[in-house]
Amino acid sequence: MTDRTPPTDAQLIELCSKLPSHDREGQIFWRLRLQMGQSHLRYLLANARLRTALVVGLSLFFWFGLFALFYKGFDFVIKYVESPGSRYHSDTMLFVFPLFFLSLQVMLIFSSGIILYGGLYPSRETAFLMTLPVRDERLVFYRFQESLVFSSWGFFLLASPMLLAYGLVAKAPWYYFAYLLPLMASFAYIPCTIGAICCLLLIYRLPNLRRIAVGVAALAIIVVAYQSIWNTLEFSETEFLGNSWFKDTLKRFRFARGEWLPSTWLSNALIEAVRRSPNNPRDLPWLEAGKYLVVLVSNALVLHLAFMWLGKRCYRVSYWELHSRRAKKPKLTLAWIDRVAAFLLRPFPVQTKLLIMKDLRLFRRDPVQWSQFLIFFGLLLLYFANVDRFRQHKSDINVLTWVNIVSFLNLAVVGLILSTFTTRFIYPLISLEGRRFWILSRLPVERDTILWGKFLFAACGSWLPCAALVGISDVMLDVSFMVVAVHQLICLLLCLGLAGMAVGFGAMMPNFREQSPSKIAAGFGGTLNLVLSALYIMAVVLMTALPCHFYLLAGKAEMPPKLLQPQYLRFWLMLGILASMILAAIVTILPLRGGLKAFRRLEV
Repeated sequence: MTDRTPPTDAQLIELCSKLPSHDREGQIFWRLRLQMGQSHLRYLLANARLRTALVVGLSLFFWFGLFALFYKGFDFVIKYVESPGSRYHSDTMLFVFPLFFLSLQVMLIFSSGIILYGGLYPSRETAFLMTLPVRDERLVFYRFQESLVFSSWGFFLLASPMLLAYGLVAKAPWYYFAYLLPLMASFAYIPCTIGAICCLLLIYRLPNLRRIAVGVAALAIIVVAYQSIWNTLEFSETEFLGNSWFKDTLKRFRFARGEWLPSTWLSNALIEAVRRSPNNPRDLPWLEAGKYLVVLVSNALVLHLAFMWLGKRCYRVSYWELHSRRAKKPKLTLAWIDRVAAFLLRPFPVQTKLLIMKDLRLFRRDPVQWSQFLIFFGLLLLYFANVDRFRQHKSDINVLTWVNIVSFLNLAVVGLILSTFTTRFIYPLISLEGRRFWILSRLPVERDTILWGKFLFAACGSWLPCAALVGISDVMLDVSFMVVAVHQLICLLLCLGLAGMAVGFGAMMPNFREQSPSKIAAGFGGTLNLVLSALYIMAVVLMTALPCHFYLLAGKAEMPPKLLQPQYLRFWLMLGILASMILAAIVTILPLRGGLKAFRRLEV
């Protein structure tokens, strides 16, 4: 018969003394992560070789494409924009690097905090780990490592080709390339740690107001960005994209070069490292760059210690306060947005309308989703509302050429941002139904209706804001009616194709074991969907942008090739639109068809 008496204090002390030390505990978790990674890699090599090869190949194609784009861009800036007396091409980089890394710094803070929240508080695995004799700070750090990887991989994908291209174009010395990896790693660690600290403090102090806090932060970022864009786009009487324009714009972006910003430390380190050592023995560029690296590493370590201390003090208390709070009594009245959506969805069948309404309510009740949506599209709206200022100080032909290029670039940017949202939020929809899929399976609704409902929700929900943004851009640029019509048609095709791929691939490759949509989107299916979406956007935009551009220039500029004469350009424009429609139909129908077949056979 077992002894059920509670242990004494001496027994508790003896039991605690047998627990592994901090170093041993860290080794156990690293071994666990290593074994999980090895098993996952063996599974991919044994059962998913084609998928793995496809993802690796497409990722390399995307990386080298970015590298070529940045290489040509830096080569153009150094040859035609930089003044002859600029110091090792650093004038333009003082404008580009701080803004680029500052924007990524803000994104990393939000992304890390959101992903860490999903891994620490709603996760079943975390609830299981909390029953084990594991220190709180170790558990928090274990989850932080995942959020660090998932939130910063995009930063490395974008920054590495850009910095390598800049080093090659500027003919940087060897120590510039040696500094790249430690500089990027230490920089990424700082905003990710700040986001994790904000996440812990927010749940610890404001567990019931976390949605309001996220919304207020999103609105604050939009207001600050609006003021910055408004002040920046006030051009003086200087040539646009010229040396004087860069100097004036550089003065207006002084806030991005504050000495207390990690983005400034990284920018200064890169600019110093690209310089070659002069004859002055006291001027050592490699040493100056190394000083900034030391600043980045030391701040990253200090933030790491603060984060671990907060994890030890706050995590368990915040976890139980969040899960033990009293649930609010739900309101039985429909919100105004639900009434508007119900009115707009009246043409659809009742079952489809109810499924779309369900997804819409889940979207608007999740601040993680609508806050990111609000930030990205709010910034685009501010940019498009002021884009007409780019028309100043140009001749007629230059204005027409520049406006056409900018209008189609705006369309491509809207499509690329939409592809990230469909991959992040639409692709995981089927996988997130895993816990309640048994409810959907027993409803008097066919499975095809469920999938079509998610497709219509994604296509219609994305088309309205995208069409509005593209329309505002066209109105501010004062393009012709034909260009407006082409842009709206392409916008519709993009929304249909991206929604079809996200819903179709999500049904063909669901992951019901994972609860975090970020991790689902970062898997094989999400990566494949993101890469194919980017290729689809580039193909559709190019097939219509080139013939439309030459068609508008017909009769106003010299057109040497015979096939670019005015009598042929209308044919090329119609052919490009028809090819775009055919490609959109293929991209929409084929993934949805495969998703429907897989969804019918799905068993949970």
